[in-house]
Amino acid sequence: MNTATVSSQTSVSERAKAVAAALILGFVLVYTVGFAASANVHNAAHDARHGLAFPCH
Repeated sequence: MNTATVSSQTSVSERAKAVAAALILGFVLVYTVGFAASANVHNAAHDARHGLAFPCH
């Protein structure tokens, strides 16, 4: 039986880029959906903002 070890080394800058991209995408999604015409989608984003302690009114 032959097993190979896969070593994944990511630099700090790559991790920082990934974290920054995820945060930006998350903020864009929460705030974009907050302006959606659908009341259910808007209310879900509104509740998410309250849950994350963002002021919204």
